[in-house]
Amino acid sequence: MLAIKNNLMAEGATRHLGLSYEALNQSVQRLSSGLRINTARDDAAGLAVRELMRADIAALRQGVRNAQDAISMMQVAEGALQTVDDIMIRMKELAEQAATGSYNTAQRKIIDEEFQEMIKEIDRIAKGTNFNSLTMLDSATGSVLFHFGPGNTLNIDKINVNTVDVTANTLFGGAMAITTQSAAGAALVNLNSALEYKDGKRAEFGYMMNRMQHTVNVLNIQAENVLAAESRISDVDVASEMTKMMRNQVLAQAGTAMLAQANAMPQMALSLLR
Repeated sequence: MLAIKNNLMAEGATRHLGLSYEALNQSVQRLSSGLRINTARDDAAGLAVRELMRADIAALRQGVRNAQDAISMMQVAEGALQTVDDIMIRMKELAEQAATGSYNTAQRKIIDEEFQEMIKEIDRIAKGTNFNSLTMLDSATGSVLFHFGPGNTLNIDKINVNTVDVTANTLFGGAMAITTQSAAGAALVNLNSALEYKDGKRAEFGYMMNRMQHTVNVLNIQAENVLAAESRISDVDVASEMTKMMRNQVLAQAGTAMLAQANAMPQMALSLLR
């Protein structure tokens, strides 16, 4: 029907043109952001899953940093124990020297003076070694809790690393001197026990560092896999979206042309009134 009051063809062309422009706008938004889901209306369920995955990825990446910090902390402690090891080897050398009968009392006193300084240095290292103001070598009753997982379950998301006590009093059971031949012999026995204790504690730090390194590796793999899953949900398929955008561009151009034609239709009706 030819009419001049209501241009139904123009109304229809306008509606279809609006739909084409809306689809074109969505394609441009997706391609410019690189995301298939930019707002909740794009995919409400997918958005919820994506945000949960993003939270897990952030927690896993921080967990990697936490585990690496734990390794650094234990490296500081193990490095200090290495120095204690060197000192105790020197102490054993001095005790062996003082235990022989070819030295007199005055000479053993000189040897003992260095021996006592070595004991003081071990004590200083045990009490002074720290990481971020946290000490790990002056108490055998404490522990440090390292958290690296997205949950809060012990031995799954977090582990405890026991501190050790390598102060002189703990290592040697009290005062120790090598001013006499018999005392030097007793010191050798005491040093053997102290070396075994210290080596056991140093080994604990070693295998805990190895464990933490495996933790870092698996957390990196886990974060990578969750990121891949999040990408499949959230990221735009550029090739597919470009195809849609080209189609919507053609439809928008056609709709614009048809709207112009539809708007010209009432002119045909006016020609009949002349």
